[in-house]
Amino acid sequence: MIRSVSFKQEVIIKNIIKLYCPKGIECDPTYSKGVFYKNIKQPKYKFDLSPQIEGVRQADCRQLPLGDASVASLMFDPPFIGGSIGKGKKGIIKERFGIYKDIPTLWSMYSDALIEFSRVLKVDGVLIIKCQDTVESGKQYLSSYKIIQMALSLDLYPKDLFVLVAKSRLVSPSQRIQQHSRKFHSYFLVFIKQKSKVDYSE
Repeated sequence: MIRSVSFKQEVIIKNIIKLYCPKGIECDPTYSKGVFYKNIKQPKYKFDLSPQIEGVRQADCRQLPLGDASVASLMFDPPFIGGSIGKGKKGIIKERFGIYKDIPTLWSMYSDALIEFSRVLKVDGVLIIKCQDTVESGKQYLSSYKIIQMALSLDLYPKDLFVLVAKSRLVSPSQRIQQHSRKFHSYFLVFIKQKSKVDYSE
């Protein structure tokens, strides 16, 4: 049985491949060091804004060197944090995972990237996005909800959702006082390039 929740992202990725892209993931525009593919078939196209290992081409996820409707499946895992640039120490979490200037900048990146992914994906192509909701400056930002809204406007149908649960979390010293629940989960959102089969307009 394929479950929607797991403590291991490798299990989730393998299950997504089994259900939706049995030939594997063809493109990763935020490849980094390829942690996703330790025990999984490598993608044909590997890109990163600042390549860290050999075999990865330099490219912005918002402007990929790929033709229209040329890719069958794509994995996207960008940094998910915004805020605090130029305001002292970033903190351990932001140092480790990267950071955008603020949440509107993060969401603008998601929007531009989704437009590009819609361009390069074939009809019925699969888009997998790893994301996490976040709390910044006392406000909770449901990035997963925002991404789904954006995707629907581009005829990217939200086909499935998987939840990766963490057994522990890094906690910045600035986050000792809580105003919201601590996020011990992230999402793998699965989209298909086709008209939505569910009416979310209401």
